[in-house]
Amino acid sequence: MILINRVLIGGFIASLLSVAQAAGLTIEITKGSQTAVPIAIVPFAQQGSIGNVKLSDVVSSDLAGSGFFKTLAEDDMLTKPSEPEKVNFRDWQVLGQDYMTIGQVVGNGNSFNIQFYLFNVHNGQLLMGYRLTAGANELRRAAHHISDLIYEKLTGRKGAFNTRIAYVTSVSRGSGKQYMLQVADADGYNPRTIAESPEPIMAPAWSPDGSKIAYVSFHTKRSEIWVQTLATGQRESVAAYPGINGAPAFSPDGSRLAVTLSKDGSPDVYVLNLANRALTRLTSGLSIDTEPTWSPDGSTIVFTSDMGGKPQLYSMPASGGKASRLTFQGDYNARGRFSADGRSLAMVTGNGGSYRIAVMDMASRTVNVLSEGNLDESPSFAPNGSMILFAATRGGKSALSVVSTDGAMQQKLAFESGGVREPAWAP
Repeated sequence: MILINRVLIGGFIASLLSVAQAAGLTIEITKGSQTAVPIAIVPFAQQGSIGNVKLSDVVSSDLAGSGFFKTLAEDDMLTKPSEPEKVNFRDWQVLGQDYMTIGQVVGNGNSFNIQFYLFNVHNGQLLMGYRLTAGANELRRAAHHISDLIYEKLTGRKGAFNTRIAYVTSVSRGSGKQYMLQVADADGYNPRTIAESPEPIMAPAWSPDGSKIAYVSFHTKRSEIWVQTLATGQRESVAAYPGINGAPAFSPDGSRLAVTLSKDGSPDVYVLNLANRALTRLTSGLSIDTEPTWSPDGSTIVFTSDMGGKPQLYSMPASGGKASRLTFQGDYNARGRFSADGRSLAMVTGNGGSYRIAVMDMASRTVNVLSEGNLDESPSFAPNGSMILFAATRGGKSALSVVSTDGAMQQKLAFESGGVREPAWAP
Protein backbone atom coordinates (compact mmCIF):
# COMPACT_ATOMS: atom_id res chain seq x y z
CA MET A 1 0.00 0.00 0.00
CA ILE A 2 1.26 3.50 -0.82
CA LEU A 3 0.89 5.88 2.11
CA ILE A 4 2.06 9.45 2.53
CA ASN A 5 4.78 8.59 5.04
CA ARG A 6 6.12 5.96 2.64
CA VAL A 7 6.29 7.79 -0.63
CA LEU A 8 7.48 11.04 0.85
CA ILE A 9 10.79 9.56 1.96
CA GLY A 10 11.64 8.35 -1.52
CA GLY A 11 9.69 5.11 -1.46
CA PHE A 12 11.97 3.50 1.16
CA ILE A 13 9.37 1.73 3.28
CA ALA A 14 7.27 0.57 0.34
CA SER A 15 10.36 -0.95 -1.22
CA LEU A 16 11.04 -3.10 1.84
CA LEU A 17 8.07 -5.29 0.92
CA SER A 18 8.96 -8.79 -0.24
CA VAL A 19 9.25 -9.45 -3.96
CA ALA A 20 10.24 -12.63 -5.72
CA GLN A 21 13.02 -13.62 -8.06
CA ALA A 22 12.37 -12.97 -11.75
CA ALA A 23 11.86 -16.35 -13.34
CA GLY A 24 9.23 -18.02 -15.49
CA LEU A 25 7.96 -14.92 -17.29
CA THR A 26 4.40 -14.75 -18.63
CA ILE A 27 3.23 -11.85 -20.79
CA GLU A 28 -0.53 -11.28 -20.65
CA ILE A 29 -2.42 -8.59 -22.56
CA THR A 30 -5.09 -7.52 -20.06
CA LYS A 31 -6.66 -4.78 -22.16
CA GLY A 32 -6.59 -4.35 -25.93
CA SER A 33 -7.26 -1.41 -28.22
CA GLN A 34 -10.45 -1.49 -30.28
CA THR A 35 -8.74 0.51 -33.04
CA ALA A 36 -5.61 -1.65 -33.33
CA VAL A 37 -4.38 -2.22 -36.91
CA PRO A 38 -4.61 -5.87 -38.09
CA ILE A 39 -1.22 -7.34 -39.04
CA ALA A 40 -0.10 -10.90 -39.73
CA ILE A 41 3.40 -11.97 -38.68
CA VAL A 42 3.84 -15.18 -40.67
CA PRO A 43 6.25 -17.70 -39.06
CA PHE A 44 9.68 -17.25 -40.61
CA ALA A 45 11.00 -20.20 -42.59
CA GLN A 46 14.00 -21.72 -40.81
CA GLN A 47 17.02 -23.51 -42.18
CA GLY A 48 19.69 -24.98 -39.96
CA SER A 49 19.86 -25.16 -36.19
CA ILE A 50 17.90 -22.13 -34.96
CA GLY A 51 17.46 -22.99 -31.28
CA ASN A 52 14.34 -22.24 -29.26
CA VAL A 53 13.85 -18.59 -30.28
CA LYS A 54 10.96 -18.18 -32.71
CA LEU A 55 11.43 -14.74 -34.21
CA SER A 56 7.87 -14.36 -35.48
CA ASP A 57 6.49 -15.00 -31.98
CA VAL A 58 8.71 -12.30 -30.50
CA VAL A 59 7.76 -9.80 -33.21
CA SER A 60 4.07 -10.63 -32.86
CA SER A 61 4.22 -10.22 -29.07
CA ASP A 62 6.04 -6.89 -29.39
CA LEU A 63 3.59 -5.40 -31.85
CA ALA A 64 0.49 -6.68 -30.06
CA GLY A 65 1.81 -5.32 -26.78
CA SER A 66 2.25 -1.84 -28.25
CA GLY A 67 -1.49 -1.31 -28.46
CA PHE A 68 -1.25 -0.10 -32.07
CA PHE A 69 -1.52 -3.52 -33.70
CA LYS A 70 -3.73 -6.60 -33.51
CA THR A 71 -1.75 -9.63 -34.63
CA LEU A 72 -3.28 -12.65 -36.33
CA ALA A 73 -3.07 -16.00 -34.54
CA GLU A 74 -0.93 -18.53 -36.38
CA ASP A 75 -3.76 -21.10 -36.33
CA ASP A 76 -5.97 -18.67 -38.28
CA MET A 77 -3.52 -18.28 -41.17
CA LEU A 78 -4.62 -19.92 -44.43
CA THR A 79 -1.07 -20.18 -45.77
CA LYS A 80 2.41 -19.50 -44.43
CA PRO A 81 4.56 -18.16 -47.26
CA SER A 82 8.15 -17.13 -46.68
CA GLU A 83 9.01 -15.70 -50.12
CA PRO A 84 7.38 -12.65 -51.77
CA GLU A 85 6.39 -14.47 -54.98
CA LYS A 86 4.42 -17.04 -52.96
CA VAL A 87 2.16 -14.53 -51.23
CA ASN A 88 -1.49 -14.63 -52.29
CA PHE A 89 -2.76 -11.29 -51.01
CA ARG A 90 -6.37 -12.35 -51.48
CA ASP A 91 -5.91 -14.88 -48.65
CA TRP A 92 -4.89 -12.13 -46.26
CA GLN A 93 -7.57 -9.71 -47.45
CA VAL A 94 -10.19 -12.35 -46.66
CA LEU A 95 -8.74 -12.57 -43.15
CA GLY A 96 -9.13 -8.81 -42.73
CA GLN A 97 -5.42 -8.02 -42.49
CA ASP A 98 -4.02 -4.61 -43.39
CA TYR A 99 -0.35 -5.62 -43.31
CA MET A 100 1.73 -8.78 -43.26
CA THR A 101 5.35 -9.76 -42.65
CA ILE A 102 7.16 -12.82 -44.00
CA GLY A 103 10.77 -13.90 -43.66
CA GLN A 104 13.49 -16.51 -43.51
CA VAL A 105 16.21 -17.42 -41.02
CA VAL A 106 19.28 -19.32 -42.16
CA GLY A 107 21.99 -20.34 -39.70
CA ASN A 108 24.46 -22.89 -38.46
CA GLY A 109 23.91 -22.53 -34.72
CA ASN A 110 26.42 -19.71 -34.25
CA SER A 111 25.51 -17.10 -36.84
CA PHE A 112 22.19 -16.38 -38.52
CA ASN A 113 21.14 -14.48 -41.63
CA ILE A 114 17.65 -13.02 -41.30
CA GLN A 115 15.59 -11.50 -44.07
CA PHE A 116 12.04 -10.17 -43.80
CA TYR A 117 9.49 -8.31 -45.91
CA LEU A 118 6.61 -6.03 -44.91
CA PHE A 119 3.62 -5.73 -47.27
CA ASN A 120 0.48 -3.65 -47.56
CA VAL A 121 -2.15 -6.36 -47.98
CA HIS A 122 -4.70 -4.16 -49.73
CA ASN A 123 -2.53 -3.26 -52.72
CA GLY A 124 0.32 -5.78 -52.46
CA GLN A 125 2.92 -3.03 -52.11
CA LEU A 126 6.28 -3.99 -50.61
CA LEU A 127 6.80 -1.44 -47.84
CA MET A 128 10.10 -2.76 -46.55
CA GLY A 129 12.68 -5.42 -47.24
CA TYR A 130 15.47 -5.83 -44.72
CA ARG A 131 18.39 -8.18 -44.08
CA LEU A 132 20.43 -8.53 -40.90
CA THR A 133 22.88 -10.90 -39.22
CA ALA A 134 22.74 -12.06 -35.61
CA GLY A 135 24.71 -14.34 -33.34
CA ALA A 136 23.15 -17.25 -31.47
CA ASN A 137 22.63 -15.18 -28.33
CA GLU A 138 21.32 -12.18 -30.25
CA LEU A 139 18.21 -13.68 -31.86
CA ARG A 140 15.71 -12.09 -29.47
CA ARG A 141 17.44 -8.73 -29.88
CA ALA A 142 17.26 -9.15 -33.67
CA ALA A 143 13.53 -9.88 -33.38
CA HIS A 144 13.04 -6.74 -31.28
CA HIS A 145 14.96 -4.76 -33.92
CA ILE A 146 12.60 -6.09 -36.60
CA SER A 147 9.66 -5.02 -34.43
CA ASP A 148 11.15 -1.54 -34.12
CA LEU A 149 11.55 -1.27 -37.90
CA ILE A 150 7.98 -2.36 -38.57
CA TYR A 151 6.59 -0.10 -35.85
CA GLU A 152 8.43 2.95 -37.16
CA LYS A 153 7.47 2.27 -40.77
CA LEU A 154 3.77 2.00 -39.96
CA THR A 155 3.41 4.61 -37.21
CA GLY A 156 6.11 7.14 -38.05
CA ARG A 157 7.45 6.86 -34.48
CA LYS A 158 10.58 5.03 -33.39
CA GLY A 159 10.00 1.73 -31.64
CA ALA A 160 11.13 0.89 -28.12
CA PHE A 161 11.19 -2.92 -28.24
CA ASN A 162 14.97 -3.25 -28.49
CA THR A 163 15.51 -1.45 -25.19
CA ARG A 164 16.11 -2.45 -21.57
CA ILE A 165 14.42 -2.11 -18.22
CA ALA A 166 15.75 -2.24 -14.66
CA TYR A 167 13.85 -3.43 -11.58
CA VAL A 168 14.37 -4.78 -8.07
CA THR A 169 13.57 -8.31 -6.94
CA SER A 170 14.26 -10.34 -3.80
CA VAL A 171 14.35 -13.98 -2.81
CA SER A 172 14.22 -15.65 0.60
CA ARG A 173 17.60 -16.85 1.87
CA GLY A 174 17.43 -18.67 5.20
CA SER A 175 15.89 -16.32 7.72
CA GLY A 176 16.46 -13.26 5.55
CA LYS A 177 16.27 -12.07 1.96
CA GLN A 178 18.65 -11.41 -0.89
CA TYR A 179 17.80 -8.28 -2.87
CA MET A 180 18.78 -8.00 -6.53
CA LEU A 181 18.90 -5.16 -9.00
CA GLN A 182 18.30 -6.66 -12.43
CA VAL A 183 18.46 -5.46 -16.02
CA ALA A 184 16.43 -7.21 -18.74
CA ASP A 185 15.08 -6.77 -22.24
CA ALA A 186 12.05 -4.48 -22.42
CA ASP A 187 9.75 -7.52 -22.51
CA GLY A 188 11.32 -8.95 -19.33
CA TYR A 189 13.44 -11.64 -20.98
CA ASN A 190 17.20 -12.20 -20.48
CA PRO A 191 17.40 -10.81 -16.92
CA ARG A 192 20.87 -10.09 -15.56
CA THR A 193 21.67 -9.30 -11.94
CA ILE A 194 23.98 -6.28 -11.67
CA ALA A 195 23.93 -5.82 -7.89
CA GLU A 196 22.72 -7.86 -4.94
CA SER A 197 22.72 -7.53 -1.18
CA PRO A 198 21.08 -9.03 1.92
CA GLU A 199 19.86 -5.48 2.58
CA PRO A 200 17.30 -3.58 0.46
CA ILE A 201 18.14 -2.09 -2.94
CA MET A 202 15.79 0.47 -4.47
CA ALA A 203 15.16 3.46 -6.75
CA PRO A 204 17.20 2.50 -9.86
CA ALA A 205 17.73 5.39 -12.30
CA TRP A 206 19.41 5.21 -15.71
CA SER A 207 22.04 7.61 -16.97
CA PRO A 208 21.03 9.40 -20.20
CA ASP A 209 23.32 7.22 -22.33
CA GLY A 210 22.18 3.98 -20.66
CA SER A 211 25.70 3.08 -19.54
CA LYS A 212 25.18 3.56 -15.80
CA ILE A 213 22.53 3.08 -13.14
CA ALA A 214 22.23 5.01 -9.90
CA TYR A 215 20.44 3.29 -7.04
CA VAL A 216 20.00 3.24 -3.28
CA SER A 217 21.50 0.40 -1.26
CA PHE A 218 21.31 -0.41 2.45
CA HIS A 219 24.15 -2.94 2.42
CA THR A 220 26.11 -0.76 4.88
CA LYS A 221 23.04 -0.80 7.18
CA ARG A 222 22.09 2.73 6.12
CA SER A 223 20.84 4.32 2.94
CA GLU A 224 23.57 5.15 0.44
CA ILE A 225 23.45 6.21 -3.23
CA TRP A 226 25.68 4.31 -5.64
CA VAL A 227 26.44 4.76 -9.34
CA GLN A 228 27.39 1.60 -11.23
CA THR A 229 28.82 1.22 -14.74
CA LEU A 230 27.04 -1.68 -16.44
CA ALA A 231 29.83 -2.73 -18.81
CA THR A 232 32.42 -3.21 -16.08
CA GLY A 233 30.38 -3.61 -12.90
CA GLN A 234 32.47 -0.88 -11.29
CA ARG A 235 30.51 1.16 -8.77
CA GLU A 236 31.11 4.04 -6.41
CA SER A 237 29.27 5.59 -3.50
CA VAL A 238 28.26 9.18 -4.27
CA ALA A 239 26.05 10.05 -1.27
CA ALA A 240 26.31 8.60 2.24
CA TYR A 241 25.26 11.52 4.42
CA PRO A 242 23.59 11.09 7.83
CA GLY A 243 19.89 10.29 7.47
CA ILE A 244 18.13 9.66 4.17
CA ASN A 245 20.07 9.37 0.92
CA GLY A 246 17.52 8.54 -1.75
CA ALA A 247 15.58 9.02 -4.99
CA PRO A 248 18.51 9.66 -7.40
CA ALA A 249 17.77 11.07 -10.86
CA PHE A 250 20.38 11.84 -13.53
CA SER A 251 20.43 15.23 -15.22
CA PRO A 252 19.94 15.14 -19.00
CA ASP A 253 23.69 15.61 -19.57
CA GLY A 254 24.59 12.92 -17.01
CA SER A 255 26.85 15.22 -14.99
CA ARG A 256 24.61 15.64 -11.95
CA LEU A 257 22.15 13.79 -9.78
CA ALA A 258 19.04 15.25 -8.20
CA VAL A 259 18.69 13.47 -4.87
CA THR A 260 16.73 13.52 -1.61
CA LEU A 261 18.80 14.10 1.54
CA SER A 262 17.77 14.65 5.15
CA LYS A 263 21.20 15.52 6.51
CA ASP A 264 20.01 19.01 7.51
CA GLY A 265 16.65 17.99 8.97
CA SER A 266 13.56 17.27 6.86
CA PRO A 267 14.04 15.49 3.52
CA ASP A 268 14.92 18.06 0.86
CA VAL A 269 15.91 18.05 -2.82
CA TYR A 270 19.56 18.65 -3.65
CA VAL A 271 21.63 18.59 -6.84
CA LEU A 272 24.88 16.62 -6.61
CA ASN A 273 27.71 17.39 -9.03
CA LEU A 274 29.23 13.99 -9.83
CA ALA A 275 32.61 15.42 -10.81
CA ASN A 276 33.43 17.26 -7.58
CA ARG A 277 30.62 16.05 -5.24
CA ALA A 278 29.46 19.64 -4.70
CA LEU A 279 25.89 19.91 -3.37
CA THR A 280 23.31 22.56 -4.22
CA ARG A 281 20.25 22.64 -1.98
CA LEU A 282 17.03 23.39 -3.86
CA THR A 283 14.32 23.09 -1.20
CA SER A 284 14.15 23.87 2.50
CA GLY A 285 11.60 24.11 5.29
CA LEU A 286 9.57 21.67 7.34
CA SER A 287 7.89 19.91 4.41
CA ILE A 288 9.01 16.54 3.04
CA ASP A 289 10.40 17.12 -0.47
CA THR A 290 11.44 14.06 -2.48
CA GLU A 291 11.34 12.12 -5.77
CA PRO A 292 12.96 14.74 -8.01
CA THR A 293 12.97 14.36 -11.79
CA TRP A 294 14.51 16.55 -14.50
CA SER A 295 12.77 17.98 -17.52
CA PRO A 296 14.45 16.78 -20.75
CA ASP A 297 16.01 20.19 -21.37
CA GLY A 298 17.48 20.26 -17.86
CA SER A 299 15.86 23.57 -16.95
CA THR A 300 13.25 22.31 -14.49
CA ILE A 301 12.98 19.83 -11.63
CA VAL A 302 9.64 18.35 -10.63
CA PHE A 303 9.36 16.82 -7.16
CA THR A 304 6.84 15.51 -4.63
CA SER A 305 6.09 17.59 -1.55
CA ASP A 306 3.55 17.80 1.27
CA MET A 307 4.07 21.55 1.68
CA GLY A 308 0.38 22.06 0.92
CA GLY A 309 -0.70 19.45 3.47
CA LYS A 310 -0.97 16.47 1.10
CA PRO A 311 1.54 15.00 -1.36
CA GLN A 312 1.41 16.87 -4.65
CA LEU A 313 3.79 17.60 -7.53
CA TYR A 314 5.69 20.88 -7.70
CA SER A 315 8.14 22.32 -10.21
CA MET A 316 11.03 24.71 -9.80
CA PRO A 317 14.05 25.91 -11.80
CA ALA A 318 16.90 23.40 -11.70
CA SER A 319 19.16 26.26 -10.58
CA GLY A 320 16.91 26.99 -7.60
CA GLY A 321 14.06 29.37 -6.99
CA LYS A 322 10.38 29.42 -6.17
CA ALA A 323 8.39 26.18 -6.40
CA SER A 324 5.05 26.14 -8.21
CA ARG A 325 2.34 23.56 -7.63
CA LEU A 326 1.54 21.42 -10.68
CA THR A 327 -1.23 19.08 -9.54
CA PHE A 328 -4.58 19.85 -7.96
CA GLN A 329 -6.81 16.94 -8.99
CA GLY A 330 -7.18 14.26 -6.29
CA ASP A 331 -5.71 14.16 -2.79
CA TYR A 332 -2.44 12.50 -3.79
CA ASN A 333 -0.06 12.98 -6.73
CA ALA A 334 3.55 11.78 -6.62
CA ARG A 335 6.52 10.19 -8.43
CA GLY A 336 6.49 12.43 -11.51
CA ARG A 337 8.45 11.28 -14.57
CA PHE A 338 8.81 13.18 -17.87
CA SER A 339 8.43 11.76 -21.35
CA ALA A 340 11.51 12.20 -23.56
CA ASP A 341 9.93 15.14 -25.43
CA GLY A 342 8.90 16.88 -22.21
CA ARG A 343 5.29 17.17 -23.27
CA SER A 344 3.91 14.69 -20.75
CA LEU A 345 4.46 13.85 -17.10
CA ALA A 346 3.60 10.41 -15.74
CA MET A 347 2.64 10.17 -12.06
CA VAL A 348 0.94 8.14 -9.37
CA THR A 349 -2.42 9.70 -8.57
CA GLY A 350 -4.51 8.75 -5.56
CA ASN A 351 -8.02 9.39 -4.40
CA GLY A 352 -10.02 7.56 -1.76
CA GLY A 353 -7.28 5.01 -1.13
CA SER A 354 -6.89 3.99 -4.80
CA TYR A 355 -3.55 4.66 -6.47
CA ARG A 356 -3.28 4.59 -10.26
CA ILE A 357 -0.96 5.70 -13.03
CA ALA A 358 -1.89 8.94 -14.77
CA VAL A 359 -0.30 11.24 -17.31
CA MET A 360 -0.42 15.04 -17.40
CA ASP A 361 -0.28 17.07 -20.60
CA MET A 362 2.21 19.78 -19.66
CA ALA A 363 0.69 22.35 -22.03
CA SER A 364 -2.91 22.11 -20.86
CA ARG A 365 -2.25 20.59 -17.40
CA THR A 366 -5.03 18.08 -18.01
CA VAL A 367 -4.60 14.71 -16.28
CA ASN A 368 -5.67 11.38 -17.79
CA VAL A 369 -5.82 8.31 -15.54
CA LEU A 370 -4.50 5.30 -17.46
CA SER A 371 -4.32 2.24 -15.20
CA GLU A 372 -7.15 0.37 -13.55
CA GLY A 373 -5.54 -1.02 -10.40
CA ASN A 374 -5.76 0.14 -6.80
CA LEU A 375 -2.06 -0.07 -5.94
CA ASP A 376 -0.05 1.05 -8.97
CA GLU A 377 3.31 2.79 -8.56
CA SER A 378 6.69 3.76 -10.05
CA PRO A 379 5.76 4.92 -13.59
CA SER A 380 8.49 5.16 -16.25
CA PHE A 381 8.09 6.25 -19.88
CA ALA A 382 9.31 4.20 -22.81
CA PRO A 383 12.00 6.07 -24.77
CA ASN A 384 9.53 6.79 -27.58
CA GLY A 385 6.86 8.06 -25.19
CA SER A 386 4.18 5.64 -26.38
CA MET A 387 4.06 3.39 -23.28
CA ILE A 388 4.47 3.64 -19.52
CA LEU A 389 6.01 0.88 -17.42
CA PHE A 390 4.89 0.59 -13.79
CA ALA A 391 4.58 -1.78 -10.83
CA ALA A 392 1.08 -3.06 -10.06
CA THR A 393 -0.09 -5.03 -7.04
CA ARG A 394 -2.87 -7.56 -7.58
CA GLY A 395 -3.97 -10.07 -4.97
CA GLY A 396 -1.05 -9.22 -2.73
CA LYS A 397 1.54 -9.85 -5.48
CA SER A 398 3.31 -7.23 -7.54
CA ALA A 399 4.12 -7.48 -11.23
CA LEU A 400 5.33 -5.20 -13.98
CA SER A 401 2.65 -3.72 -16.21
CA VAL A 402 2.78 -1.60 -19.34
CA VAL A 403 0.02 0.76 -20.44
CA SER A 404 -0.20 2.79 -23.64
CA THR A 405 -0.29 6.56 -23.11
CA ASP A 406 -3.86 6.70 -24.37
CA GLY A 407 -4.89 3.96 -21.94
CA ALA A 408 -6.21 1.76 -24.74
CA MET A 409 -3.84 -1.17 -24.13
CA GLN A 410 -2.38 -2.73 -21.02
CA GLN A 411 -0.24 -5.82 -20.56
CA LYS A 412 1.24 -7.56 -17.53
CA LEU A 413 4.70 -9.12 -17.21
CA ALA A 414 4.17 -11.71 -14.48
CA PHE A 415 7.01 -13.68 -12.93
CA GLU A 416 6.30 -17.25 -11.90
CA SER A 417 7.37 -17.01 -8.30
CA GLY A 418 6.06 -13.57 -7.37
CA GLY A 419 6.49 -9.90 -8.14
CA VAL A 420 8.93 -7.11 -8.88
CA ARG A 421 9.16 -3.44 -7.92
CA GLU A 422 10.79 -0.16 -8.81
CA PRO A 423 10.88 -0.53 -12.62
CA ALA A 424 12.80 1.97 -14.74
CA TRP A 425 12.84 2.02 -18.55
CA ALA A 426 16.26 2.70 -20.07
CA PRO A 427 16.76 5.60 -22.49
